[in-house]
Amino acid sequence: MQILINKLKALSDPNRFRILMMLEIRPLCVCELLEVLEIAGGTLSNHLKILKNSGLIDQNKDGRWVEYRLLDSDAAQFINRIGKNITDRSLLEKDREIIDRINRSVCSSKL
Repeated sequence: MQILINKLKALSDPNRFRILMMLEIRPLCVCELLEVLEIAGGTLSNHLKILKNSGLIDQNKDGRWVEYRLLDSDAAQFINRIGKNITDRSLLEKDREIIDRINRSVCSSKL
């Protein structure tokens, strides 16, 4: 039961929920997440730590980038089930539009 409680606590923040919904689309690096969320890097780092500790996401080093993704199909199904209950999807649709047009070149421009 504690595992479920930890996952639900991780979802209690709107930005963490948005991160999970974005990672359902595809794995993303920190620069891509920052581009969509428009929050401070330290704040994003804290959110990612909470999500990782809850067992919902994992990270993978890919060259110079650290890429975040949903941990497994169980996490994806969990997020998908919860996401289906959202009635106002305008912010999530905006996030999806941004994700569809950005890539790691966002990171390169900030180096």
